[in-house]
Amino acid sequence: MENHQHMKAEIQEHLEAAATLKDPEFLNKLEKAAELIIETIKNGKKLLLFGNGGSASDAQHIAAEFTGRYVKERRGLPAIALTTDTSALTAIGNDYGFPAVFSRQVEALAQPGDLVIGISTSGNSENVVSGLLEAKNRGCRLIGLSGANGGMISVVCDITLNVNSDITARVQEMHILIGHLLCSAVDRIFASGEK
Repeated sequence: MENHQHMKAEIQEHLEAAATLKDPEFLNKLEKAAELIIETIKNGKKLLLFGNGGSASDAQHIAAEFTGRYVKERRGLPAIALTTDTSALTAIGNDYGFPAVFSRQVEALAQPGDLVIGISTSGNSENVVSGLLEAKNRGCRLIGLSGANGGMISVVCDITLNVNSDITARVQEMHILIGHLLCSAVDRIFASGEK
């Protein structure tokens, strides 16, 4: 029974966090983020995504929805998660330090006009912030996914989608919902036959 009550409390926290995404100000930012993704792809550019731990998984999950498909049938869309190459991550971490694992890959792969999405529940992960700063220096547009007040990435990014919660698990749950909402918006455009 104790577990039952604890689970109910966590479900309630989840529902409360999800309800904040319906706020008109947040929805406006979400729509702008979707438009930025669509514009990037239409311009023949790519998405680069990264984060740590659960956020690394989210980066991979979202990238896979773009390159494969989300719901509707459409062409594959260019998205790369910088969290998947263990040789690059370990070599860069060993040679340059963990704070450089994303910035070094951004240096190698990012082109002006690309869109870089950094995911950090605190908004302050050093390697995520460094990767975003490198992307900005290379003429990329930036979207951040974070929690609470957005942390440092809210200072760096063009758009920050910060979930109104300080609970890491709830923020991560909302991040994948946000990723799916962005994928759905992109699907509606590219599944209609737009190039």
